[in-house]
Amino acid sequence: MAVYTHLGAEELADLIAQYDVGDLVSAKGIAEGVSNSNWLIETTGSAEAPSGENSSTRFILTMYERRIELDDLPYFLGLLDHLSASGCPVPRTIHDRDGTAFRMLEGKAIALIEFLPGVSPTQPTPAQARAVGAALAQMHLASSDFAITRANTMGFSDSFATLKACEEASLATIDPVLPNMLEPAKAAAALDLSGLPSSNIHADLFPDNVLMLGEDVSGMIDFYFACTGTMALDLATTHAAWCFDASGMHYDADLGAALIAGYESVRPLEQAERELLPEIAKGACLRFVASRAEDWLDTPDDALVIRKDPMQFVSRWHFYDEAGLSMFA
Repeated sequence: MAVYTHLGAEELADLIAQYDVGDLVSAKGIAEGVSNSNWLIETTGSAEAPSGENSSTRFILTMYERRIELDDLPYFLGLLDHLSASGCPVPRTIHDRDGTAFRMLEGKAIALIEFLPGVSPTQPTPAQARAVGAALAQMHLASSDFAITRANTMGFSDSFATLKACEEASLATIDPVLPNMLEPAKAAAALDLSGLPSSNIHADLFPDNVLMLGEDVSGMIDFYFACTGTMALDLATTHAAWCFDASGMHYDADLGAALIAGYESVRPLEQAERELLPEIAKGACLRFVASRAEDWLDTPDDALVIRKDPMQFVSRWHFYDEAGLSMFA
């Protein structure tokens, strides 16, 4: 269960009392997530939305345990509020009675987030993929005037540096062909995206970070890789995350076409973006090759953790490399 810090009933009740949401009724630890402690909170009252309407009496309480810099929280939480106020399906931050978006508890930051209904799809349909593409484009347009910026810490140069730090001999213990990805990662690091349109991007919109009610997107969550970056990179990352099976070997052309069509129904791609999409998609795949390889090598053999296989994204890389521009025609 992804609850690394235990909070007793009294501590939780005292914490919830700092918000204008009524009294604590229940708190249940949430198993999903690997970096933070999360609880599903239910209260006797509800938080008033900016529109003056009352929202649900259910909330997500998050304690930031690792991989989150405290200085980044105003960006992450402020972006949620900005997007929610713009009509995007994004949960807003519930501010405490002092108007603060997060509080400190036991030396760790903690935030109360609006609960949004929905289920993350495990086998997306083309209609769902189209809806996700449209929601992503809506988010890009809405976040373009967000006042705060954040650098991308998972860029192509970072991926190359991560793979290089893993050393070829170590990479070969995962799979003998994995060291062959060092040269493609070096090439991706040299790719110049500075001339492409940018905004604030999610950068990690896998299916488990999207909530859906039928064919409608009810929530986009987990913005903790969000940054100011190239919109086409966000689209390519989402494409790689949504349009292949778990093995990475099988591409679903219907999902891919629907995702791109949904995006362009809101924000048409510029020609320069379209022409670079295959190379951008390959770079996006290498990001997950690198991060998964690093995690694989850092995880002890006896750890009760299921390692994520970097070779799944090596397969995706080869698919984009062979398909080229026809993938996004």
